[in-house]
Amino acid sequence: MRAVIQRVRAAKVTVLDELVSTIGPGLCVLVGIKSSDTITDVEYLVRKILALRLFEDEGKRWQKSVKDLQLEVLCVSQFTLYHRLKGNKPDFSAAMKGEDAQQLYCHFLNRLCQSYDPSKIKDGKFGAYMQVHIENDGPVTIELESPQPKQSEECVDK
Repeated sequence: MRAVIQRVRAAKVTVLDELVSTIGPGLCVLVGIKSSDTITDVEYLVRKILALRLFEDEGKRWQKSVKDLQLEVLCVSQFTLYHRLKGNKPDFSAAMKGEDAQQLYCHFLNRLCQSYDPSKIKDGKFGAYMQVHIENDGPVTIELESPQPKQSEECVDK
């Protein structure tokens, strides 16, 4: 799983000029899910997103997390984070498909709500053509990727 996290002063998502979600200061998180992602990847990203120290405390940078300061989080599903270029054309075959991706994304949102204040977790509209309006703060942008599972070592008979 991949997340592009932006510290924001404000952010909102609209679909067909209709406001879907809006937040004040906090984080805007673009979330990509690859075909091999599991609940383990969700747990890693949720833990990291809520613990990342991207905010100031008494003039010192990188001291507080979104959770420490009780700020909001706006999550936006974005399959395009898992792309490969074939010439000049993007290929998204590494991204998890439709219903499976939506289920894992919903699990991701549920885990964020369980790990934090649910009233502070906002969301775009899965699968929709969205306009994401971000007032970046800094700017501060962090990329996260869940660790790849380790290959089990094969036994070799001598």
